[in-house]
Amino acid sequence: MPASVAAATSHRAPRRGSSRQVSVAVLRFGRLAAMWVVALLILVAGVWGSWGTAQHVMLTKGREQGTIEVARCGADSCSGPYAPLSSGSQARARVVIEKTVAVRKGQTYTVVIKPGGDEVVRSGPAGVLYAWVPMGGALLLASVVVAGGLGRARWGWVLAGSGMALLTAAFLAM
Repeated sequence: MPASVAAATSHRAPRRGSSRQVSVAVLRFGRLAAMWVVALLILVAGVWGSWGTAQHVMLTKGREQGTIEVARCGADSCSGPYAPLSSGSQARARVVIEKTVAVRKGQTYTVVIKPGGDEVVRSGPAGVLYAWVPMGGALLLASVVVAGGLGRARWGWVLAGSGMALLTAAFLAM
C-alpha cells in the first residue's frame, strides 16, 4: 500500500457498527421497555382493583364489625339484618353485601361496614383472600407478559404460581 493511501486511511475512525445493528438494538430495547411497562401496569391495576375492598377488611381498627344473616338475595346483592360485634357499632335492620358464589341465603357471615352507608364486606381470612382475587388474576396475566414478552420464564412461573396460590386459597376459604 502506498504511503499516501495509508496516511489517508489512518485518520478515519474505525467503523464500530452499522446503522442496521443500532436500529435492531434500539428496537429490542424499546420492546423490552414496553413489556416491562405493560407488566407493571397490569400489577398496579391488580393492586388498585383489590385495594378498594381490601382496605376495609385489613384495616379494621375503628370500623364497625359484626355479622349479617343473609335473608334475601337479588341479582347483584344480598341483604339481611346486621348484629354488632364491636363496641360502638349499632344493630341495623338491613345491610347489603355483594352477591357472590360464596354468599348464600340463610347463612351468617362476619362483616365490616363500609364507612358512610349500609354496604358491608366479608371480614376474616375469607374476606381478605376474596378482596385480593383481582390481584391473583393480575399475577396470572402478568406472568404471560413476563414469560413471553420479556423472555423471563422463571419469573413468569413465579408470578403464575403466586396468582394460582392466591386464587386457590380464596376458593378454598370461601
